[in-house]
Amino acid sequence: MSRWEPNARGRLEQAALELYRERGFEQTTVAEIAKRAGLTERTFFRYFADKREVLFSGGADLQALVVDAVAGAPPSAVPIDAIAVALDAVAALFQDRREHSRQRQAVIVVNAELRERELIKLASLTAAMAGALRGRGVAEPAASLAAEAGAAVFRIAFERWLTDSDQHDFTALMRESLAELKAVTAGG
Repeated sequence: MSRWEPNARGRLEQAALELYRERGFEQTTVAEIAKRAGLTERTFFRYFADKREVLFSGGADLQALVVDAVAGAPPSAVPIDAIAVALDAVAALFQDRREHSRQRQAVIVVNAELRERELIKLASLTAAMAGALRGRGVAEPAASLAAEAGAAVFRIAFERWLTDSDQHDFTALMRESLAELKAVTAGG
């Protein structure tokens, strides 16, 4: 193996997803992931703390994106509209990663430990949205309620995007889900 390989992180992620789908998460070792990617275990650990992190390593970047989007929403935006700005940013980030997201989700849904980790990631994202709203001067419980609503909209739209073979526009699904939530809460 050469000392430097292009896109080592991406190759490790792809190799891990392939192996997790073929053999299962628990049956796959870091050594097998590294070998499939044509890299060493040492290289694997430069990018990921453990084999779970292959699936969850983007959490901090996602939180930063959401916080920045909420903070950058127009000053006149009500809390749920500031969350909508963040949801649009998230949808744009994911838009070209549909197949990867499907593969990742297929691995997660069959493993209780990974489902729990996914819920923790979503809870952290929700807390980050609430904190960003509080940073805009939104009081409690409005900040937490808007953040929780935003997380629900994300979760529902994400699931629809992954499972609906006709719908490829994540932003449109996110906006539809948010509009549906607004209609439900308005008594419609």
